[in-house]
Amino acid sequence: MIGTTLKHYEIETLLGQGGMGVVYRARDARLGRPVALKVLRAELTSDADRKRRFVQEARAACAVTHPAIAQIYDVDEERGTTFIAMELVEGKSVRALVADRELDLAAAMRIAIQVAQGLGRAHAAGIVHRDIKSDNVMVTRDGHAKILDFGLAKRMGFAERDGSGQDRAELETMAQTQVGTVMGTIAYMSPEQARGRPVDRTSDVFSLGVVIYEMVTGELPFRGDSPLDTLHAIAFEEIRPVTVVRKNLPFELQRIVNRCLRKKPEDRFPDAAALAAELERLEHDLDSGVRRAIPPGERMREALEWLKGSLPIGPAGVAALLLVLAGLGYLIVVRDATGSALALGLGGLFVYRYVRNRKRRLLRRFVARVSRLEDVRAIAIQGDRVTVVVDHAEARIYMRVNGLVETINHKLFHGEPVEVAVRDDLSPEELQRLLREPGVAYVRDEEAASRR
Repeated sequence: MIGTTLKHYEIETLLGQGGMGVVYRARDARLGRPVALKVLRAELTSDADRKRRFVQEARAACAVTHPAIAQIYDVDEERGTTFIAMELVEGKSVRALVADRELDLAAAMRIAIQVAQGLGRAHAAGIVHRDIKSDNVMVTRDGHAKILDFGLAKRMGFAERDGSGQDRAELETMAQTQVGTVMGTIAYMSPEQARGRPVDRTSDVFSLGVVIYEMVTGELPFRGDSPLDTLHAIAFEEIRPVTVVRKNLPFELQRIVNRCLRKKPEDRFPDAAALAAELERLEHDLDSGVRRAIPPGERMREALEWLKGSLPIGPAGVAALLLVLAGLGYLIVVRDATGSALALGLGGLFVYRYVRNRKRRLLRRFVARVSRLEDVRAIAIQGDRVTVVVDHAEARIYMRVNGLVETINHKLFHGEPVEVAVRDDLSPEELQRLLREPGVAYVRDEEAASRR
């Protein structure tokens, strides 16, 4: 399209391209100023209802003004091409600054505060960005951060009213067409985005937390060998604390980042304005040389969060175990030796049987839940390995199955962890061979009929 004109925008050079479209440097012939022109992919505008929603949301985003937000000038269509004209921001992206190691803690804090303040203004206007990542934050030559791509934002509540499931479809398409590649956007998604669910302000807070983590450590908190592995890490795995990755970072920064990256939206900062206030407070402490003491309550909360993610049993299991130990201790100390030995033996036998059969019980629950998924054809268990045969290995199936296995491993008292393989590539001969082996826990009706 270089050398052509859309409306009164003369397209000059290519700036870049991504999943949503192509970005060009253009000149506004009416006002004589340079602009960034984002031309959307044809498949994103071929659906009339989707195009209408997009234009409405982009126009709503035009009303959000803040020094940290690249301004949207125009949203229009000409000759079947939908485009957005935006402020042209010249500088370097945060991703480039991180790659070139040009950010120290002070610079990262200043960028994070500016971005959080800009997002806070958008959140106050009812706009969720949905694609905060280091590529979408530019830093100008004079050090000002600018958030790009607000034209792709969504008004809060719109997805819930629409109910079209478009976000889930887009996610699964991205994951399935990028096998073997860790997609940048996926690495910044919130857990609810990774599951294709509606998003709100806290989703942007999560994504900005990923960017802050990347700026201060030089690496992403959630990484995998494939997009699906990355989605699994986002949904289920805890991050390495920033103070572990880089030893000289303040604990207060770790606390802020950890709160941004909580799995449950209600556990994060309620919006970007609240995050900005915390970051400003920390920046003031760093500038003045003050290192605030960690309150005992905060230390206890962090310790409990760590225990919650590290213990193989839940709170109820801990309470039951303590109760059993207390009872045995009472018998040993207060009662006679014979009764104590008998009670200890019976208690040990009970605990042994309970622990020995726990994995078997957890796997039975796993089979009961997974077999209810409509795409599941068969489930086989050989030792510690579970094979789930499905019609199509979509992201939602992968996430659900791996989440349940993660829960099993989290609850195990001892023994090897359970491994799972989701297969949609078995030939009829391979499937029949699998079904003839011991350990088949579930077979769909039509598959069972073919075995006879």
